[in-house]
Amino acid sequence: MKDALREACALLQQGEIVALPTETVYGLAADAFNPAAVAKVFAAKERPSFDPLIVHIASRGDLPRVAIVPDDIADYVNQLIGKFWPGPLTLILARHPDVPDLVTSGLPTVAVRQSAHPVFRAINKALGRPLAAPSANRFGSISPTSASAVIKELGGRIPLVIDAGACCEGIESTIISIEARPGKKPLFHLHRAGPITKEQLQEFGRVEKARETVGQLPQAPGQLASHYAPRTPLILLEKPEDFHPEEGKRYGLLSYTGADDGPFVSLHEWECIEALSPGSGKLAEAAIRLFFVMRRLDEAGLDAIIAEPVSETGLGVAIMDRLRRAAGPNKA
Repeated sequence: MKDALREACALLQQGEIVALPTETVYGLAADAFNPAAVAKVFAAKERPSFDPLIVHIASRGDLPRVAIVPDDIADYVNQLIGKFWPGPLTLILARHPDVPDLVTSGLPTVAVRQSAHPVFRAINKALGRPLAAPSANRFGSISPTSASAVIKELGGRIPLVIDAGACCEGIESTIISIEARPGKKPLFHLHRAGPITKEQLQEFGRVEKARETVGQLPQAPGQLASHYAPRTPLILLEKPEDFHPEEGKRYGLLSYTGADDGPFVSLHEWECIEALSPGSGKLAEAAIRLFFVMRRLDEAGLDAIIAEPVSETGLGVAIMDRLRRAAGPNKA
């Protein structure tokens, strides 16, 4: 692994891009201060330039290099990073002038976090520069939670993939911006649900879902209505009676527990069934397995994937967010 880390650092120093593991999903990393390197990320992913990237820093002390923290939210930022960094919480803050326009898609803000993955952190620290690192997949498709998934997505397009096994969280980081409210706790605008839940954030402030305005460019990564999607059409059902199969089509089920007596499992003679949390129905396990299971169904030669909902509490909010974006216009 040491040789691989040295090779990754050498490539990043040369302005190349490298797929690295994080605790959430595998990321496609580039030197965030090198616009030419960042452009390679957009090209490899076929990502539109209006979709901003997350900047990863090696330590809390690096935050002033990429962001400006206003005095009125400084205490709240310190509380949040003291609790959740390193970890899967991304903060949207005022952008430092040194951060290239391409990284932020021209926005005055930058999305920033500190990864908890030891391999990513080691490379980030050794490089001595922030890393811009969106998920290591083609734009809009299923996020990779293993090195093999990265290779399926980007094989031949990038020079190196560091294999450190499966990601431990399985879904992308929670993204928030912070609004100070004199005399009250701050307001956290939730731009993307993730492993850090609303319930955890409420210890520090009030949480509201950020307003998404149709037709406007995204203000944070992962905000497009259709995202994290398999190539096979995915249909998210709110209730079993919404399923209306077409004759001759092959359907697979993305089930929560896969229980034989479940209302969705017994609904149809499925070509295949993949369970997010087999038998137990644990949201943490479901989050870790989400993209892995979605990818297996996508490779099963189906005409459509039918997904059943999970409870929108805790991590279930993030899981349902990904399922809705994967379904896009195919929602039942």
